[in-house]
Amino acid sequence: MVRLRPVRPAGWWPDALLVAGFVALTLAVAAGAFLGWDVSVYRWCDGHLPRPLYWVARAGFLLGQSWLVTWPALVVSLVVAWRRRSVRPVLPVAVAFVLTFVTLTALKAWTDRAAPHATLAHPERFGSGGVSYPSGHLTNAIVWYGVLALLLAPWLPAGWRLLVRVGPPAVLCVTSVYLGFHWVTDTVAGLLLGLLLDRVLRRIPWDEVPLGRRLHGTGWDRPAVEQPLEPVAAAHHP
Repeated sequence: MVRLRPVRPAGWWPDALLVAGFVALTLAVAAGAFLGWDVSVYRWCDGHLPRPLYWVARAGFLLGQSWLVTWPALVVSLVVAWRRRSVRPVLPVAVAFVLTFVTLTALKAWTDRAAPHATLAHPERFGSGGVSYPSGHLTNAIVWYGVLALLLAPWLPAGWRLLVRVGPPAVLCVTSVYLGFHWVTDTVAGLLLGLLLDRVLRRIPWDEVPLGRRLHGTGWDRPAVEQPLEPVAAAHHP
C-alpha cells in the first residue's frame, strides 16, 4: 500500500486552513470586500514607479513566467529519467502541469476578474472580464519551483533548494502588485492556492506510485526521484 509522505507543518490542519482562507477570501472579494484596498494599493504603486525600478521589477516578474520554469523542469526531469533509466522523474512534472492547469483555468473562468490596468469602469470586481484571480504567476511559481527543487535535489544542498523554492515566489509577491499585473487579493489568493498544491505534490511518494506491469517488466519504474544520484550512477559502472 502506498503511504503519503509527511510534510511540514505536519498533519492536515494547514491544508484545511489554506482551503478555508482561499474560500473566505474569494467570497469576501465577490461580496465587494477589500476592493477599496486593492484599488488604493494599485494607485499608489502606479504613482511611484520610476523607470529604473520598473525595469528591475520587470526582470523579477519574469521569474513567474510559466515557460521560464516549466520547460527547465521538464528538461531536468528527462535528463534525470535517462540517467536513472526510470520514468519516475517525469511524474512530478506531469502531475504539476495537470493540477495547475485545471485549478487555475477553472477558478479564473469562474471569477472572471480583470487586471488593474484594464480600461474598464470597475476592473477590480469579479465578472469584469479577465483572468486575474487568483494570480497564476504566483501559484505556478510556488508549484514549479518546488518541482524543480525536488528534481535538483541530487545536486543542490538543502539551503540552495530552499532558496529555489522560496526566492522566486517572494519576488513575485512584490513585483506582480508593484507593476500592476495583479491586485493584492489576486496575489494573496495565488499564494494560498500555490501552497496548497505544493503540499499535495510533496505528499506524493513518487518512487512508490504503481506504474503497471509493462513498465515494471522493463525496469523503467525503478525508484529515481528521491534516491541519491552518486550510488545509482556508480551502479552503472562497477
